[in-house]
Amino acid sequence: MNSRTMHHLIQIDVGASEVSIDLPEELQNNPEFKLRGLTLIGHPHPLLGGSMDNKVAQTLAKTFNMLGYVSVRPNFRGVGQSQGSFDDGVGEIDDLEQILEWMQNPSSWKELSPTSTHAWTGEVENLPVVLAGFSFGSFVNSNLTQRLTNKGRSPERLVLIGSAAGKWDMPDIPKNTIVIHGEVDETIPLQEVFDWLKEQEVVVHVIPGADHFFHRKLHLIRDTVIGLWHAK
Repeated sequence: MNSRTMHHLIQIDVGASEVSIDLPEELQNNPEFKLRGLTLIGHPHPLLGGSMDNKVAQTLAKTFNMLGYVSVRPNFRGVGQSQGSFDDGVGEIDDLEQILEWMQNPSSWKELSPTSTHAWTGEVENLPVVLAGFSFGSFVNSNLTQRLTNKGRSPERLVLIGSAAGKWDMPDIPKNTIVIHGEVDETIPLQEVFDWLKEQEVVVHVIPGADHFFHRKLHLIRDTVIGLWHAK
């Protein structure tokens, strides 16, 4: 993705999980940079070509780097160097929970040479966590948000792009969730998102003319998330 991207293998219950780690540009010049938090990003469906290199996932990583977050993009089971096989979302939720635990462990970052001397690694377990997902990844991370909330470990915020409403059994989500959807999404029609959220107090941000993969509209995902973050 850029010169600040690291590739790493994390050991979890299912075996090795391949992740891309994207660092804010400020960390290159200042190891004392006050990091805002961590972001864990879920990519689209593994059996339909989805991977951590998906353009929407990369856009989310870059967006949160700009906001001062370290971004982690795992490959789901069976994709790239990640071991295991597709588990219909159930095992994938478990995997991302374990990856999040790795992210919140100071020793994880001390073992990586690019971050071993960074000041933020000593307090990483106390940093806010954002969960973000695109398409199938929205299903996984919305369910992980629900699981963490039930454990008293609510994320700072949830960001869902091209939510998998109508395709997967999406849970209720926090009121402050950022939901972004394409007006002409052919994979997950906008009406499915409205139907899912009609009993919830969550705003849907519609990108005019955008399809499911936001071709030529990726910058509007970035601009919408950044604008809403600064408006908090």
